[in-house]
Amino acid sequence: MRTELHVPSDLKFLRIVEEWLLGSLEIALPDQIDWSGQANRLRLVLVEAYSNVVRHAHRGQPNLPILLRLELKGRNLHLEIWDHGDGFNLADYLPPIPEQHPEGGYGWLILHRLMDKVEYRLQINGQNCLMLETTLPTEEQPGPI
Repeated sequence: MRTELHVPSDLKFLRIVEEWLLGSLEIALPDQIDWSGQANRLRLVLVEAYSNVVRHAHRGQPNLPILLRLELKGRNLHLEIWDHGDGFNLADYLPPIPEQHPEGGYGWLILHRLMDKVEYRLQINGQNCLMLETTLPTEEQPGPI
């Protein structure tokens, strides 16, 4: 199954983005996944990625579109989030030190904790792409957390 969604860069569309992702997956794999646990995991990943594009990459430019692409092969999920921002230089990233009580910087850690594979590519034809992959567990298998 493949599907994509073009959405404005505005947090008001977050619920639509969540419903698109979870609805698409539930239709494709209705009885094969424990959706009570996986929905929360995938929602957190999506909220983190989408809100970072809106707040950082597109910074108050709701006219810039965000493209989300979902591909599902069996239980292997591949999600791409494309933006038009300047990009995030991973070489500049320093993990937050919890004792210092930083306000941000946890997103990259969250994505890596909840997904099997996380890649970020800068400036591919003028856009940036965050690629997220995971294998959705069957009802008997626990997922990563």
